[in-house]
Amino acid sequence: MKQSKLELFVGGFVLLGIAAVIYLTIKLGAGSIVGGDTYVIEARFTNAGGLNAGSSVLVAGVPVGRVEEIRVDEKDYSAIATLRVDSGLRLPTDSMASIKTTGLIGDKFVALAPGADDTWLESGARITMTESAVDLESLIGKMAFGSVETEDSPVETPPNL
Repeated sequence: MKQSKLELFVGGFVLLGIAAVIYLTIKLGAGSIVGGDTYVIEARFTNAGGLNAGSSVLVAGVPVGRVEEIRVDEKDYSAIATLRVDSGLRLPTDSMASIKTTGLIGDKFVALAPGADDTWLESGARITMTESAVDLESLIGKMAFGSVETEDSPVETPPNL
């Protein structure tokens, strides 16, 4: 009789532990623990290379949100990143968004640099002052091979001495 009570207690404890792990997995995957309040802002980039949904949003190195989605604007073919940011963070309207990399070839994240304006970004507002991701492949190619002159490019002649 005592053995079956002990087995029932251990089984309930194991089920409670599994439920706790599932709950934390869902909350961490959504980017929030214990349901924090957030609001949505957008940032327009000419190149969002390597940025993914779920990437971090940082202010001064502190995580303040996540990238919810990235889509292409059909009018000018720029990348629009939807950012979900903690509601306690009030960003001025002249804030700047940059796509940065952790390390040399690490994950991409969005770094927000607050401006100095007296008005605040509202939910659904768009940040237009942005710095796009650096394309390492083209940068290395330019450094390795230099800029190649084409036949149409003007050639400077040295001044006569």
